[in-house]
Amino acid sequence: MFYYFTCNSSDKEGTSNIVKQEKTKLGKFEMQLLAYAQFREKEFISSGEIASALAISAEQEWKLLNRMTTSGLIIRLKRGAYLVPSRMPPGGRWTVSGYYILSKLMEVIKGQYQISGPSAFNFHGFDDQVPNRIYVYNDRIYGEKEIGGTDFVFIKTDVKRLGSIKSLKTPDGIDAVMVTKTRALVDAVYDWSRYNTLPRAYGWIAETLKTDPDITENLIDDTLKYSNKGTIKRMGYLLAQLGITDDRLLEMKRKLGPAKSLIPWIPGQAAKGSVNKEWGLIVNGSIPRS
Repeated sequence: MFYYFTCNSSDKEGTSNIVKQEKTKLGKFEMQLLAYAQFREKEFISSGEIASALAISAEQEWKLLNRMTTSGLIIRLKRGAYLVPSRMPPGGRWTVSGYYILSKLMEVIKGQYQISGPSAFNFHGFDDQVPNRIYVYNDRIYGEKEIGGTDFVFIKTDVKRLGSIKSLKTPDGIDAVMVTKTRALVDAVYDWSRYNTLPRAYGWIAETLKTDPDITENLIDDTLKYSNKGTIKRMGYLLAQLGITDDRLLEMKRKLGPAKSLIPWIPGQAAKGSVNKEWGLIVNGSIPRS
């Protein structure tokens, strides 16, 4: 049963105040939906639920949800699932971070995820460019999607490639999942075609290891766990050029095995240069200076 709260009631202060404050701005069904969700402390609502609660038709429900999504009162996470504010936002439009939206989406679809790409490169100080999209490795969905005013690029991957993460506290009070510094560097080499990061990433790695050499082992570990043979070749050669001793690179060489084929160290450029048989590379460039 749905209980409609009028503005002259002092019970459930958050609910009654919402209805009173927005009386002249919202329609009857908008007020009832917000009161319904807030009285029950519901963070998510779903299609079909509101039609039953408000005793309206499915078509009326669809129009109501679409209207409230368009006006920014609620956020459509995916088909049939909506995120609702705990209280009416000032000005009538709900604004939250993309990290908050992402966290709630993954909660709804029961997915594991981690933020990488340009957001991670900026967060860890490798690149000062502020990204306009959030790149997300996850085990559920793929493709480009706009949700709640934020653009996402979802990269579906095997759960075995998820890892080397840290918690990122957002202004919304959400613990988002960000990749570590070393994992971001590995992704910059492994996923170079997606992010257009080579050869720039080689300069990031050189500078990072210069100022923080203690993370070398973590970088090697992440390379072995979360990349492929092409990345191991490129990373191994780079680390050797940076003076990392052979004994620390031995595990990378073992996983690589005999380097039977050659790939360019800098993909996308002419494959002209010296041949490095140890790592199976055509060395067609140098480490960029920061």
